[in-house]
Amino acid sequence: MAKTLVIVESPAKAKTIEKFLGKSHYTVKASVGHVRDLPKSTLGVDIDNDFEPRYINIRGKGDLIKELKKEAKKSKKVYLATDPDREGEAISWHLSYILGIDENDECRIEFNEITKDAIKKAIKSPRNIDLKLVDAQQARRVLDRLLGYQISPILWAKVRKGLSAGRVQSVTTKLICEKEREINEFVPKEYWNLEIEGKTQDGEIVLFKFVSFNNEKIDLNNEEEVNKILDDIKNGKLIVEKIESKTRRKSAPKPFTTSALQQDGANKLSFTTKKTMIIAQELYEGVDIEGEGTVGLISYIRTDSKRISEEAKEKSKSYILEELGENYYKVNTDKKENNKEKKKVQDAHEAIRPTSVLRTPNSVKSSLSKDQFKLYNLIWRRFVASQMEDSVFDVLNVDCKIGNALFRATGSVMKFDGYTKIYNFTEREDKILPPIKESDELEVNQFMPSQHFTQPPARFTEASLVKTLEELGIGRPSTYAPTITTILNRGYVEKQGTSLHPTELGMIVTDILNINFQKFIDVDFTVQMESKLDEIEEGDIKWKSVVGEFYEPLKEAIEEANEKIEKINMDEETDEICELCGSNMVIKYGRFGKFMACKNYPDCKNTKPLVNKVGVKCPKCKEGEIILRKSKKGKAFYGCSNYPECDFISWYKPTGEVCKECGSYMIEKQTKSETKEVCSNKECKAEGRILE
Repeated sequence: MAKTLVIVESPAKAKTIEKFLGKSHYTVKASVGHVRDLPKSTLGVDIDNDFEPRYINIRGKGDLIKELKKEAKKSKKVYLATDPDREGEAISWHLSYILGIDENDECRIEFNEITKDAIKKAIKSPRNIDLKLVDAQQARRVLDRLLGYQISPILWAKVRKGLSAGRVQSVTTKLICEKEREINEFVPKEYWNLEIEGKTQDGEIVLFKFVSFNNEKIDLNNEEEVNKILDDIKNGKLIVEKIESKTRRKSAPKPFTTSALQQDGANKLSFTTKKTMIIAQELYEGVDIEGEGTVGLISYIRTDSKRISEEAKEKSKSYILEELGENYYKVNTDKKENNKEKKKVQDAHEAIRPTSVLRTPNSVKSSLSKDQFKLYNLIWRRFVASQMEDSVFDVLNVDCKIGNALFRATGSVMKFDGYTKIYNFTEREDKILPPIKESDELEVNQFMPSQHFTQPPARFTEASLVKTLEELGIGRPSTYAPTITTILNRGYVEKQGTSLHPTELGMIVTDILNINFQKFIDVDFTVQMESKLDEIEEGDIKWKSVVGEFYEPLKEAIEEANEKIEKINMDEETDEICELCGSNMVIKYGRFGKFMACKNYPDCKNTKPLVNKVGVKCPKCKEGEIILRKSKKGKAFYGCSNYPECDFISWYKPTGEVCKECGSYMIEKQTKSETKEVCSNKECKAEGRILE
C-alpha cells in the first residue's frame, strides 16, 4: 500500500512527527536543511541575465536526494513540511523542483508547534508553495552573495586571505567598532551627590537624597557648588515638609520573541545567543518525555510576534485560576500591545510559548538536560507570567526641607506579587521607612557629599547587541546568533568576559569598508533593504528589481575600490629575536588570531604563540605572569604563564590586588555604568576601586 511522504528539515523533527502520524500510512524523511544552493566556488548569479540564480544540488547530498526521489516516486502524495518562514518556504520550493512537484500542487503544510494535534491539523490543510516568500528569500540570498563574493576578494588582496564582508555582519561589526571609538574618545565629567543621614526621634536612620535648591532642580557639577549648599544647610533643621503615598503597578513582560529570548538567555542564564538557539531548537523539535514519548515542548522559535493563540490563552487562564487563584489572572493582557506591534512582523507565528502549559518545568525536569531545563523553565514562566496580573507596590516619598534645600527619602513595599510569583529571577527587598509624620524635626546625623565621574558607555554584550540590532531593524531573529558567531570566528570581534571588543583586524576591515563601501554598511541602508524584503514578501515589488537597484552602485564602488585601496601590511615587527636564525619576530594574523613568526619567512619557518601579558602576577603560584588566552570557541580568558605547572584560570581579568575582607584575588568587572574592582570569591561581596 502506497504511503504519504512528509519531508521536514531535521532528522529529530522527522522522528517526532513519524510517531504522531504512524509508520503504516506515512513515511517522514529529513532534507537536513537546504538541498540546492548557489555554488561555493563561483558567484552563481547571472548578472547579465537579470540576476538569475544558478542553483546546484549541494555537494554531499547526492545520496539523500536519490533517497528522497525514490520515496517520492513510490508515494501517493508528498507533503513538504519545512519551517514556517522564508527560509523554510525556499527549501520546500527547491524540494518541489528536485522531486518534480507541480507548483500548483497543494503540497505545502506548516505548523507552529510539533504536537500530535498540530501535525494532524496541518495535514488536513495543505496549500500551494508561497512564491512571494520564496522570492523574498531569493532576494536576500542573491544580495548577500553579490556583496560578499565581490567585496571579500578585495579584502583578500589588500589585507589578507580568509576575510569576508557581509550585508549584516559588516554593519554589526561597524556598530561594535563605533562603540569602541566612543569609549576611547569619552571625556569623563565630574558630578557630585549629596545625601543626609537623618535620625528620627526613635533613633532610626533614614537616608535622604538632594532634590533641589531654592525650588530649582540643579546638577551638582563640582565641590564648590556642593559647598555652597552645605554652607546654607549646615546649621539648619531637617523638617518633614510633605509625605506622599502612592501605588505603583508593574506589568508582566510579554511572551518571548526570538530576540527577547536570546537577550534573557544571556542575561539570566549566561547562555550565548548560539547556545540559546541550539537548545531552543531541541525543545521545539521534540524531547522524549517520560510517559508521553517524543513531543515538541515549545512553539516555533523564529518569530517577531508577541501574539498568542486564543486556545493557548484559555489553557493558561485555566492553569492560573486553578493553581494560583482568580486574583492572579489578568483580563485583556494584550489589548494595548496589539496597537503597539510593529507594522511588519512575522505575525503568522505566535510568540514562543510552551506547547502545553500543563507541562510545568518540574514535571518534565527528569527528561531534560540541565540546560534544556533552564531554558524551558524560562520560556514556560515568561508565558504564564504574561497572562497574569501586575505586581503592585506601595511607594512612600518623604520630603524634608533644610535651609533652602529639599531632600527626599523613598520607601517601597510590595503589596501584591502578581506575575512575579511565577517570573522572578532577581532578589528584591522591601525598603521600609520608619514611622514619620509631617512637621517632624529630624536630627542631622551626618552630611554625605560624594564626588563621581561619568563613565564611558558600556561595550556591547551579546544581549545588548541583539537588542540594538532589533531596535535598528538590522537582520531578522534567525540571523542574530549566526551573525555574532561569524564576526567572532572571523577574528573581527573577541569576547572578554561578556563584553564584545573589536580586534585591530576588525577595526581595519571596518575602516576599509566604511571609506570605500559606506553606503552598503550604513545602518539606514541595511534597514531599507530589510523593508524591501518585506515588500517582496507582501507582493508589492519584484525581487529582481530590488537586486538591480542594489547592484549598480555596488558595481561602481567595487571598480573604484580596486583602484584606490592600497595593500595593507598588518605584520608588526617586535624586538623578540628568532632563536633559529637571529632575525626579528613579527606579529602576524592567522585563522585563529595573532601569532609570532620569523621575519625571514619562507627561509625560516619558525612560529610561536603570541603571549599577551596583562602586567599582573599569578594570584595562585605568585611566580607566573597572567596572560590573556582564548578558548577553542574563541572566548577570552586569563591564565598563568606557568601552565601546566600552574592551572590558574579566570574569565575575568585579575587586578593584582587582594580582597581586604577575605584575602581572595580581585578582578575587573564591568557593569552597565562602570568598570569596577570586585572580589573573585562569589560569597564575598567586597568591592574595590572604580577603574577607568
